[in-house]
Order: sequence, then structure tokens, then C-alpha cells
Amino acid sequence: MAVPNCSEGRDPDRIAELVASTQVPGVRLLGVHSDADHNRTVITLAGGESALVDAGVGLAARCRDLIDLREHDGVHPFVGALDVLPFVALRPSVMPAAVTAAGTAAARIGVEVGLPCVLYGAVAGAGRERPARLRAAGLGALDRAMRAGEVLADTGPRLPHPSAGVVLVGARGPLIAWNVWLPGASLDDARAIAGAVREGGEGGGLAAVRALGLMCPRTGLAQVSMNVEDYRRTPLLAVVERVRREAAARGLVAGDSELVGLVPRAALAGASPGELGLPRLLPGQVIETTED
Repeated sequence: MAVPNCSEGRDPDRIAELVASTQVPGVRLLGVHSDADHNRTVITLAGGESALVDAGVGLAARCRDLIDLREHDGVHPFVGALDVLPFVALRPSVMPAAVTAAGTAAARIGVEVGLPCVLYGAVAGAGRERPARLRAAGLGALDRAMRAGEVLADTGPRLPHPSAGVVLVGARGPLIAWNVWLPGASLDDARAIAGAVREGGEGGGLAAVRALGLMCPRTGLAQVSMNVEDYRRTPLLAVVERVRREAAARGLVAGDSELVGLVPRAALAGASPGELGLPRLLPGQVIETTED
């Protein structure tokens, strides 16, 4: 499986072109999630290793041609038109295939599309497990780090593309992208709650949870935007309940949850969509994973 994230979430015609570029033989489209405030589209694809690589390379080219980051704005951090291209191993035994796919895709994007790629996750090794360290301060900061030799492109040009930036290509296990809305909260409230929830945050936070506090101007609501990297270590219900407690401690009531992309069925065990704050959960949003 591959879950590319593109820095376009507003123009439906452009989004349709990006999605169409992934539809190569052997690839099945599982889902598309676009967000205007984040200005981001998450595309979920299934297929064989070679087909997914072809889809990723084609998408990188269309992102390069259609998205100009010099005109981009959105509340989600970004460094590339095709911001991240993770190849996802749904079970440990297929991680070697995900690593191979990520390495091949990065090599081809560097040569065929002319975009620098920086690897992360299982394809990159210790100290490079997550893309957040590369994009937290934005494309400008990454550009300066690359010019100073502090960050090196693994494939492609040495410096970011003027309009399309850098592609972060990774191999990882499944994670759950999960947001909780905070009606009536300020940006400071959202950031404080995110800081208490994320691993290593205030009081230690929750294991395997990454969190950002955001204000979404088009929606008019603050949000805690999270990646739950290992639902076995921290179940989804524990994540949602912690956000609710932190909100209540600040005189707020947490609102609905939002699932971005798909969720493993096992992650829902022991909790109903209602308990998780999901207004609805469609059958197509649930994927099957198996343990080796």
C-alpha cells in the first residue's frame, strides 16, 4: 500500500488530475481525503510493489507540474508539492518489499522527475524514522539546511526544486491519521492540548502519538491533528479520551473526531465509532491487517 500526501486540497479539478495520475495498471484507489484548511490531499493506493512505484513516480511528475509552493498556504507543515510518499507494510513480513519500493521510487523521482528525495522510515535507518524532523520548520528551513550540507538529498538534485520543493519518501508500518475538533478553543489551547497528548510532551504524553495544535480558518475551529503510529501501544480510544480530558481541564468540550484515510480493523476493537467521536465510519475506510 502507498499513501501519498499532496500539497493541494482546494481545487477539485487539480485534485482530480493528481488522483488520475496514480491510476496505472495494477493499482487500486482505496480513498481520497482532501482538506481545504490543510490544503492537502491524502491518496490511499493498493497494488503490487512495481505498480505502486509507477503510481508514485507519475504522481510526483503531476505534482511538480500543477503545484507551485511559492503560492501555497495551508495550516499543515509541508516541504514538497508531493510532500510525503510512504510505502506501507501492513504486516512485518512485507516490510522488505516496502523498503525496496521506497528506494526505487526515490531513485526514479530523482532522475525522471528531477525532484530531490530525502528518505525516512525503515528505508533510511536509525535517527530518520519520521518526516516531521524535516518539515517541522517548513521548506525555507529545509532549503537552508540542505544548502549548509546539514541535510542531504538521497536522490535527485542537491537542493529543493524552486516550485515543487522536496519529496520525503519512506517505508513504514500502518499509522492512523486522526483529528479531534475543538469548538471554541484558541490556537494556544489547541497547541497546549497537542503538547500534552504527544509522546514526550507535558507529563510524558502518549506513546507513539504525534500531535499538532492547529487553527483552521476556513472551518473556524481549532483542531488537534495526530498520527497514531502504533495503536497497540496506545489504543485510539485512549487517545480520544486524553484529548477530551485535556480539553475539559481548559473549560472546553472536545468535538467530533475525523479519520484521514483508512484505519486497521484491529485498531477499532473495543470501541464503537460513537465512543471515538466519529459521526460515521464507512466500510471502505477499514482495512484488514494480519500479524506474521
